[in-house]
Amino acid sequence: MHILFIGYGKTSRRVAKQLFEQGHQITTISQSPKTDEFATHLIQDVHQLDLTQIKPIDWVYVLLSPSQSSIDGYQQTYVDSVAPIVAALKQHPIQKVVVVSSTRVYGENKGERIDDASCIQPVDEQGRLLRQMEQLYQQAFSKQCIIIRPTGIYGTSVARMIKLAEMTQSYSKVHYSNRIHINDLARFLAQLIHVEHPENSYIVSNNQPIPLHEIIQWFQRQLNLPELVLENGEQSGKRIYATRMKEAGFKLEHEDCLGDYKKLLAQMG
Repeated sequence: MHILFIGYGKTSRRVAKQLFEQGHQITTISQSPKTDEFATHLIQDVHQLDLTQIKPIDWVYVLLSPSQSSIDGYQQTYVDSVAPIVAALKQHPIQKVVVVSSTRVYGENKGERIDDASCIQPVDEQGRLLRQMEQLYQQAFSKQCIIIRPTGIYGTSVARMIKLAEMTQSYSKVHYSNRIHINDLARFLAQLIHVEHPENSYIVSNNQPIPLHEIIQWFQRQLNLPELVLENGEQSGKRIYATRMKEAGFKLEHEDCLGDYKKLLAQMG
């Protein structure tokens, strides 16, 4: 199959490499030059996407991320790009369009349990824009669209967590956080090619919700820093479970984020 990646960052690269090794032809779209020999790279702005000169495309992965997490950034990257992408793909024999969104579309924020059957009700503008993007792709590709909602992606750096450990002296509440290792996310995205009757959406997470203050405390212990003080037991965030991913038989390789963080810290040392 000829597989197109619209947006080519760390996750896309991992998926593309796996699919190339399975014998597929890979084309990628990004705004900067890329050097991977296993793919044909096109430098284009997705808002003026032109796919008239490339071979018929069978599968598409859309993995875009805004340069800034502002409302304008989300509007431009996620919503304003849909119409030109849909128009450019219409002339191709698309079997599936896999769109990577976010669990931000689930608005709960009091420690509730969320899974693939949960209602979608974003509570902030960024979440609403992500949901709008999902709906636009679902309308354009009603039978071909698969929405992927990953939780927080980790596995390439611990710089942000080290900074939090250094700067956090107290935490106001028990805030649940959820993670998926970048390699597990990439494997799941690549595996979708082989699913005969995929669902129309999947949460992708390691199914291990952890209060963020506990992870920061863990880093503080590893780095011999003073441990933060939890001010009260009020809960926020959400506890997210990837039920459809599990039902599909997908096996995680990275269920223990602390073990992964420990390896990353060791590599720095």
